[in-house]
This record gives sequence, structure tokens and C-alpha cells, in this order.
Amino acid sequence: MATQSTCHGQLVVLCVTFFIFSSIRWFIEVESHSLPENHAAFFIFGDSFLDAGNNNYINTTTLDQANFWPYGQTHFRFPTGRFSDGRLVSDFIAEFAKLPLISPFLQPGFHQYHYGVNFASAGAGALSETFHGSVIELKAQIRYFKEEVETWLKRKLGKAEGGLVLSKAVYLFGIGTNDYMSLFLTNSPFLKSHSISQYVDLVIGNLTTSIKQVYDSGGRKFGFMNLPPMGCSPGLRGERGECLEELAEYANVHNQRLVKVLGDLEKQLKGFKYSLYDFSSSLRQRVENPLKYGLKEGKDACCGTGRFRGVFSCGGRRGVKEFEVCRNPNEHVFWDSYHLTENLHKQLADEMWSGSSNSHSSLRHLFQTVCG
Repeated sequence: MATQSTCHGQLVVLCVTFFIFSSIRWFIEVESHSLPENHAAFFIFGDSFLDAGNNNYINTTTLDQANFWPYGQTHFRFPTGRFSDGRLVSDFIAEFAKLPLISPFLQPGFHQYHYGVNFASAGAGALSETFHGSVIELKAQIRYFKEEVETWLKRKLGKAEGGLVLSKAVYLFGIGTNDYMSLFLTNSPFLKSHSISQYVDLVIGNLTTSIKQVYDSGGRKFGFMNLPPMGCSPGLRGERGECLEELAEYANVHNQRLVKVLGDLEKQLKGFKYSLYDFSSSLRQRVENPLKYGLKEGKDACCGTGRFRGVFSCGGRRGVKEFEVCRNPNEHVFWDSYHLTENLHKQLADEMWSGSSNSHSSLRHLFQTVCG
């Protein structure tokens, strides 16, 4: 087992030079990347499951940052701000779509949007009240897209050509988990003042508004993930290993409402196409039966401390300095107390791309649909 003390000089240097290196790497990759003629750009909205490093550049706490060792150790060999040991599901989807690595919107020096951009922010929710002031809420992510990206594309390429990029693009949404987890982590007054149904309606309502705003900008092809079994993460399990079922109730109602809302939007909005991935079932199956998916551990996190390594101490920068790192993250479902390993992200991305039996459609189909 490795501990905090194993973070020696070379890793510190890598952390210091990360921002410069990542910018250079992105530009080299974009310049050398040959895109297919009818490529679709990829725009990403969400939370820590999809955040490629936006929270590196905002004034927040280490609870919502992952720009320190051992995050990123598997693929990048240095911390990028991703809450994993390596790549995220969105990184794999971009690779499948023959796109370069999609860069965080706030990364300095990044001003090319032909390929897409990632707006996701760890800790973000559909509600503005969720961890307010510490994250980039969904409303702000949409504002960045409309005021910065849409404006830039139409100014740079012309209104017609810029509009074509927006209509051919695929828009991936993965958000809502923090809206519900925050109720239990912060003893939010919403927990007592709203019923489950009322609170879910608020979250789904804000998500629906955001979808319609992207649609109004020309977006036609959308990818969605429903909410995972949040109460079964190492950081939320009970003393006997039981999942936090109260949280599961919120996720179940949310996922049911999401199905209905997307079906309604498909009927109401001309040209609206979507893929809905059943993240909930896919993750639960791997947690409960890891061996079936080439894994060895479904409950214990790879990085952290305490029971199930559920204490959110990975990296020793969040108040608790003690942590352990497993020898092989690829054998685990969870990387840290709440987030997944690169191996899991790859497995989920494969299903999202190909269209598993529990998907409404496949992301491959959306990317290959030439005209939105």
C-alpha cells in the first residue's frame, strides 16, 4: 500500500508545472489531430463525474478540487483536476468520436471551440443553492456556453457556419447528484421544507430550462446519464455496509421524472434527439457483482482511509491527511470515496457509445447523425 509520504520531489514538480504543460499538450494535440469531414463538436455540462479541470481555476476548496497527487496517476501521470486516477467517460467518448481531448472551458489560453468544450464543475448542481459560491452551477455553465462559445463561433465562422457547428454538436449532461447529496451532507433546510417530489421537481425543472436554452441556440443532439446509486458509494455507506436508502429515494424519483421529461421534449421540440444512459443500473451491477465485469472490489475505494476507505481524504488535502492508495485501481469500482476509477469510466463509456440494452439510444448514433 502507498501512503501520503510517497509523494516525493518529482511529483511536486509535476504538480507545479501542470497548468503550463496541459495547455501546451492540448494545442499540440489539436494541431496534429485530423478531424473527419462531418465531425460533431462535443459540449459537456455537469459535475465532478465530468469535470476535466474547471475547478482548478476557481476560488473554491480542496473538497471540490482534484489537482493534486494521486489523482491522475494512471493515464496522465500527473493531476489534471479530474476526480479519478485517469480519464473520464467524456474523455473516452471524445476518443471514440475521433475528437481531441476536450479541454476545460476555464483553462487559460484556450479559445478554440470547433471541437467543443467542457463546462463541468465538481460539486455543481442544477440548483443555484447547491454548494453556492464554491462551484460553477449549471445556470452559469449554460451562460458561458451562450455568451462565450455561441458568440465566438458565430463571430469567427459566420452566423450560418457557426450555427451549423452548434446544430451538429452533441451535448452531454451529467448533473443532479450534488443537489441531493448536499441535503444530507450539509443538513440543508430543503430537507425538511420540501417533500421528495417537490424537491425533485425543482431539480428537473432547472435541468429542463437548461436543455431548452441549448436547444434555442441550435442544439439538437443530447446525451444524458441518469443518477447513480449515490447512497452506495464508500463515503455514504453505513457501519454494516448498507447503502443510504433515503438518498436512493431521491435518485429513483429523479430518474423516473427524467425519462418522462425527455420523452415530452422529444415530442415538443422539432429535431430533438437524445440518448439516455442508465448509469444507475450499470453502476449498481458492478458494485454488487464486480467479478462479472473483470473487477475485484465493488465496495472499498482505492484511495482514502477508514471503513471502505470512505473518508474523503485521498491526497491528504481535505482536512484528513491520512490516506492509502491501492496497488491496482483497475480492480476497483471506486477510486475515492465518491468517484470512479478510469477502468469504470471506460466500461461505462463503451456502453454509452454502443448503446446498451438499458439505453434509449447510443451516443455513436448521435455523433454519426450528420444533420441535427
